[in-house]
Amino acid sequence: MKGQLTMPRIFLLTLLLIGSLMLPACSKPESAAPTASKLQVVTSLFPLYDFVRQIGGDQVEVTLLLPPGVEAHSFDPKPDDILRVNRAGLFIFTHKAMEVWAATIAQSVDPARVTIVDASVGTQLRQSSGHADEHGAHGHTANAAAIDPHLWLDFANAQVMVENIAQAMARKDPAQRDLYLRNAAAYLARLDALDAAYRTALALCKQRTLLQGGHFALGYLTARYDLKYHAAAAVNPEAEPTAATMAALVQQMRRNNLHYLFSEELVSPKLAETIAKEAGGSVLLLSAAHNVSKTDFERGITFVEIMERNLKNLQIGLECR
Repeated sequence: MKGQLTMPRIFLLTLLLIGSLMLPACSKPESAAPTASKLQVVTSLFPLYDFVRQIGGDQVEVTLLLPPGVEAHSFDPKPDDILRVNRAGLFIFTHKAMEVWAATIAQSVDPARVTIVDASVGTQLRQSSGHADEHGAHGHTANAAAIDPHLWLDFANAQVMVENIAQAMARKDPAQRDLYLRNAAAYLARLDALDAAYRTALALCKQRTLLQGGHFALGYLTARYDLKYHAAAAVNPEAEPTAATMAALVQQMRRNNLHYLFSEELVSPKLAETIAKEAGGSVLLLSAAHNVSKTDFERGITFVEIMERNLKNLQIGLECR
């Protein structure tokens, strides 16, 4: 996979790490030194970053390793990223199917200092084809490459991830345990309310088929709300759709009188625009939320806000009452 590190590179990163740890205290990176009194957390993807913010409030300093606007599947960590993780108390990632590079980083850190948290433990994972009969519990899928990695788009999974993160933070920073668990409980209630809003809004829609002119990213969301889902390409956003697949999407739009095709944010909409134009339709954006634009990140957008924005476009595209 594109993000995987070679053995020579891992060796180089190890040397760089050892050298950095031997530097005198006065020789610091240019970035601001972490606040000693606060729990330092590094997360791989945006949902985890926001979950930590909601749980920890101003008692944590959380860093998003994936730069805003960058596609998670193709991210290639740099030596500074390894060092940043090694300075943290917690490193939280989603699942090795989503971030091969995160699993590689996890193998390079000092376990005596940094606690590694796989936020997917206990979630229900789906196969990348999205078939309803291919649900599987965490740890029981033989081929990780076949897993659909966008598991937070099922809000029940998002709640499990929040609980995993809150427990890890409470163990690492017991002085703030009550705060973390209290904030997590409040956030779980917000996710319940979000789930209820989706169920209500999507219950009475003229269309029950969601077509996406991009990679297979919305399988969890569509399965949760009983929507049919077809995408132009596989889970990997760099996968190229076939001409036959594109033609099939055009035919589906025409046959089912669909006026909208969905495209994922942070991915070029050109493919979706081509298909939609051929079928006489328009394109609406949805976000898989694994990352956000630089503008959204700087203004402090939240996971819940992203999902609320998605719901508005789903209501338009599926012609909901």
